[in-house]
Parts: sequence; C-alpha cells; structure tokens
Amino acid sequence: MAWIILGIAGILEVVWAYAMKLSEGFTRPTPTIIMVVAMFGSFFLLAAAMRQLPLGTAYMVWTGIGAVGSFLMGIVFLGESVSAARLAAAVLIFSGIVLMKVSS
Repeated sequence: MAWIILGIAGILEVVWAYAMKLSEGFTRPTPTIIMVVAMFGSFFLLAAAMRQLPLGTAYMVWTGIGAVGSFLMGIVFLGESVSAARLAAAVLIFSGIVLMKVSS
C-alpha cells in the first residue's frame, strides 16, 4: 500500500509543478489554488508512505516521478523541446526509480 500512496504523491507532485507553471508567478488564482492543494496532498502522502518505506527510497522515487512526469508534461502540453540528451536523462532517472524499487 505504501508504494501506491507514494505513486499518487508523485503524480500530485507533477500536478503542482504544472499548475505552478500555469500560475504565471502566482498571478492566476485558479492554477495557484490547484498548486497549493496538490502540493499539500503530495507532501501529506509522501509522509504517509515514509511510515513504511525508507527515507532515501521514498524521497528518490517521489522526486523521480515528479522530474520525469514534469518533463513529459512540458513536452506534451507546453511544447517544450525534445532532444536525445533530454530523453536520455529522463530514461536514466526512470531507470533509477525502477532500480530503487527493485532493491527495496
């Protein structure tokens, strides 16, 4: 169950990062509110997952989901550039998440 909670926390990290971008420096109220709610939920669920998972594992997986998810959101929804180097970096981060999960 802790892994599911951690996965949801990671998804919420992507939501708050995307909403932060859409808030345009906190000048748009709706994305700003979504960001705050998603951020609170993400931290709350991360803390809940850490009750059962080691700190290093939980934090690394959470930040990895956030990093790769935000990278993909930027490409898909914001038209950010895709390069071989950026894709390789995302694959390495994802590989690290999988390795951390397998080793725990």
